[in-house]
Amino acid sequence: MTQLAATPLPEEDRLRADLYNFMGLILSGPPDQVLLDQCAALSGDDSELGQGFKALSKLAGKTKPSGAESEFNRLFIGLGRGELLPYASFYLTGFLNEKPLAALRQDMVARGLERAANVFEPEDNIASLMEMMGAMIAGRFSAPATVAQQKTFFNRHIAPWAGHFFADLEGAKNSVFYAPVGKIGRAFMQIEAEAFRLSKGD
Repeated sequence: MTQLAATPLPEEDRLRADLYNFMGLILSGPPDQVLLDQCAALSGDDSELGQGFKALSKLAGKTKPSGAESEFNRLFIGLGRGELLPYASFYLTGFLNEKPLAALRQDMVARGLERAANVFEPEDNIASLMEMMGAMIAGRFSAPATVAQQKTFFNRHIAPWAGHFFADLEGAKNSVFYAPVGKIGRAFMQIEAEAFRLSKGD
């Protein structure tokens, strides 16, 4: 897909979109060797977000794809179900395929977003929501979303539960490689929530 924006994306927004896309990718399935190598090359500063990247980089250098796949399965798939259920409906209602999913589908139609043909999970899973935010910021499928549009989508579909999910992922019994992913996600959601809180317009 080519970006349709008439003007280049500001650097800050490009970095935000990249981080949302990275989170969507690493949560959508077990990382292969290429993604593990990319994670191993990451660096970070002394902020909480930066510390998460440092920890992920260190672990990625020692993790094999087979180990990452086993951990992913224990966390998200398991026998019957994994340790965590990464869906907005479950976190907000205790059940899958509830009102949060219906509300998301309405907003997806309004934004011109649709589930990929090869994806069978409900759209309110955390990986899909991260990918949607990245696409909206970067204007992957239409003009980049305004800050107000991003804020509305974030506050409706991500803010009410994603921080809780990432905290659960960070502390999950089966989390090793994915513990710093949880830390990164939790810190990033806090940064985004505060930035949207301070932004003008609703």
